[in-house]
Amino acid sequence: MTGAYTAPVMQAGDTDEALMLRYAQGDAAAFDLLYARHRGGSFRYLLRHLGHDRALAEELFQDVWANLIGARERYQVEAKFTTWLYTLAHNRLVDHYRRQRPLELVSLHAEDEDDDPPDPPAPATAQPERQAQARQGAARLLALVEALPAAQREAFLLHEEGGLSVDQIARITGTDREAIKSRLRYAVAKQRRGMEDLL
Repeated sequence: MTGAYTAPVMQAGDTDEALMLRYAQGDAAAFDLLYARHRGGSFRYLLRHLGHDRALAEELFQDVWANLIGARERYQVEAKFTTWLYTLAHNRLVDHYRRQRPLELVSLHAEDEDDDPPDPPAPATAQPERQAQARQGAARLLALVEALPAAQREAFLLHEEGGLSVDQIARITGTDREAIKSRLRYAVAKQRRGMEDLL
């Protein structure tokens, strides 16, 4: 068929940075792949910071990606793409909390008790009690994350949801590397202690 549009071939191994540079040059398919790779982690990062207020998380999530789209032509590879993306998300959270209550960084209580975390995938042969244990474990872990002090929760979520290194987290939060390492150690230790009876 003549005149048919052929989308550029995207390789699964394309780096995020290469995709963002392509998007900055007008390649919409590169953006689609970036979005598919990072929408889940970036949304969960916001959602867990906001006490599981899904509507607010969706609003901020849209803002973060709109900011990314707006900044595409100025994008330069100065760090990993994920560092830049989570810096946008972190800054949007900071802006939100400054407008709400100065110095209050995170709500520690879920607004919607019916908004359970997703269950981990289970094999079809899983017994009901194992599924119940998995749900209980996921709910406990979520409660433990929400109960962390704001600075520890920030470092923990950037590490677990964003897959960011200690150095990247330090850069995003403007904190020194040793402080981030300490926050992560305390956060992980609290998670382990809180989950001991379920292991």
